[in-house]
Amino acid sequence: MLCAMKTPRIPFSIQQAVMRCLRNNLALACQRLERDYPEPKILWNQRGTAAGTAWPESNEIRLNPVLLLENQQAFIDEVVPHELAHLLVWHHFGRVAPHGKEWKWMMETILNVPARRTHRFAMDSLARKTFPYTCSCQRHQLTVRRHNRVVRGEAEYRCVHCGTQLKPDTHAK
Repeated sequence: MLCAMKTPRIPFSIQQAVMRCLRNNLALACQRLERDYPEPKILWNQRGTAAGTAWPESNEIRLNPVLLLENQQAFIDEVVPHELAHLLVWHHFGRVAPHGKEWKWMMETILNVPARRTHRFAMDSLARKTFPYTCSCQRHQLTVRRHNRVVRGEAEYRCVHCGTQLKPDTHAK
């Protein structure tokens, strides 16, 4: 099992497969849309449970190395075109809804890939440390990021069921 704390190295053969997929889909889009779009930079530093993210302003795609290594072919077939479609939509239409009709059209009509908003990869290896909190009706587990925001006084969270503010569970072990 891969450690979620340390970024794993991506073998060169997998990097090549990702780049081949990216370039093939980009060439297809350029041909079908009769435009030249710049090749995005690929970064292998996406963390958390997101498989990837697109950053239009910097023309970057950030990929989750843990999920890539665990789901190589599905990741290449689905995630790379998904994130590329976001960049293509931004170049072609400007700022629109992230998974709106333009993105769906780009995925299905231009790239010939089913337009799924979220991945279906197992998350077991991404298990993260959580912090116990309580409300009036139950116990909650907050992520490190949310816990740190509470500690710094930047946020408070409420239970969706009872509406009371979540407080650190001081009795938890």
